[in-house]
Amino acid sequence: MTRLSTITRRSFLLSSAALGAIAVTGTTVHAAPSRGGTATLLLSAEPPVLTTIAHTAFNSVYVSPKVTEGLLTYDFDLNPQPLLAKQWSVSDDGLRYTFKLRDGVRWHDGKPFTADDVVFSIKTLKDVHPRGRNTFLNLVEIETPDPLTAILVLSKPAPYLITALAASESPIVPRHLYEGTKVAENLVNLAPVGTGPFKFKEWIRGSHIVYERNPDYWDQPRPYLDQLIVRFIPDAAARSIAIETGEIDLAPSTPVPLSDLDRLKGVASLAFETRGYQYSNGVSRIEFNLERPVFKDVRVRRAFAHVIDRKVIRNTINYGYGEPIPGPINPNLAKWFVADLKTYPIDLAAAEKLLDEAGHPRGSDGVRLRLNLDYVPSGEPYSRGSEYIRQALAKVGVEVTVRAQDFATYTKRIYTDRDFDFAYEGMSNLFDPTVGVQRLYWSKNFKPGVPFSNGSAYSNPKVDALLEAAAIEVDPQKRVEQWREIQEILVEDLPALDIVSQPELTIYNKRIADHTLGGEGIAGSLAYAYIATA
Repeated sequence: MTRLSTITRRSFLLSSAALGAIAVTGTTVHAAPSRGGTATLLLSAEPPVLTTIAHTAFNSVYVSPKVTEGLLTYDFDLNPQPLLAKQWSVSDDGLRYTFKLRDGVRWHDGKPFTADDVVFSIKTLKDVHPRGRNTFLNLVEIETPDPLTAILVLSKPAPYLITALAASESPIVPRHLYEGTKVAENLVNLAPVGTGPFKFKEWIRGSHIVYERNPDYWDQPRPYLDQLIVRFIPDAAARSIAIETGEIDLAPSTPVPLSDLDRLKGVASLAFETRGYQYSNGVSRIEFNLERPVFKDVRVRRAFAHVIDRKVIRNTINYGYGEPIPGPINPNLAKWFVADLKTYPIDLAAAEKLLDEAGHPRGSDGVRLRLNLDYVPSGEPYSRGSEYIRQALAKVGVEVTVRAQDFATYTKRIYTDRDFDFAYEGMSNLFDPTVGVQRLYWSKNFKPGVPFSNGSAYSNPKVDALLEAAAIEVDPQKRVEQWREIQEILVEDLPALDIVSQPELTIYNKRIADHTLGGEGIAGSLAYAYIATA
């Protein structure tokens, strides 16, 4: 077997922590970590659940890892580092992953953590997690030769698997609290129990969550903070004010209007971190509901592509942040990104012609189609972008009603009720396209009720075959070529129109140090974060 890890989490993170926090204006050097104090984390929308064992809702990934941990964590280059697993190895044929677990780790209710919890969690992820059915598709068995060893046995290689075991993506949950229940409906998801540095205390709906320091955390003397408060502020202007006035310490995922960034960069107490998003790699996209008769015709989808200008969204709606993308992959995933994919030039005459050919002539009032556009409530770019899309499509006779709703209602409408025509949304490529992109186009991943998967109900047997082949391909170059072909087909079929890479940065108060130490950023545990005294 080939050993993949000899470094310890302690030595890795302590060496990273010595670098301090990197601000826009340079490096801020802090004193040694000290215990105590409260930090406040800002989310723009309230998460529907507080664990990600059966859910990938955008803001849930920021709270789940504070309580529930993963087997591994990752540095800025997505190299795996120890967490609940202290050592791991992969067999030469890629079919056996052996994890040696930490001894003496306890759940927050005092029960011991063992390999049985790993077995239950990973089997559950494979069964109910929106991405887990892809990630663990080839898993056939988990062996537990002793209480602190878990061996994942695969039927076929899964070259992405070693990078898929972070707390936000593959949380390990307590078997004794979930077994025998419907995991997605278990109330523990709303009051989580984990092994992590913080214990859940309370959730005041519509306002905030309170987490308290876990005094029995296995990685002493961490965590340094006594308390972590997560606030929900849905109004963008109010978020900017709260950050500027010092009410907020950590504000991930660019939570303010992009027009406010230049002003906030002038606030002496604030700094900006662009790292910590290597694990997510978000993109903005328009997803068509292919169950709607109007969008079954690819000519209609191509007409929309001739009208909606990525550059306008990037330069005007996003104030120059992010990059236009021709396909589904973020340029940060450079190995997989294809810059020369087919695009549809902005051409209103071509769009009108396609709509006529598809059987949608203008009526006496000039309107061809009346459609609803739903946008994900995750920041101003989506609401403003939807207004632009409405105005742009009106030029070719498509009357669009933009619908706003809270996150839970949006998710139910799109993925359970299927009550939408098209949506403007954000999705994460994550650390590998087999995990982050395949779920959006694989026909087997269209399951009503499963969020953030194949919302378009797209099905193409050739794409399915390529996706499945790339998921087990051990030749890196061949895998890259497979993903190029997948993207070339997708821009022809257009089940979705990809727009821009999401501009991601964390705004933070300089009094908080060591909050971003790896590729997960604020979506990590914050075990090493502390209030600087100097």
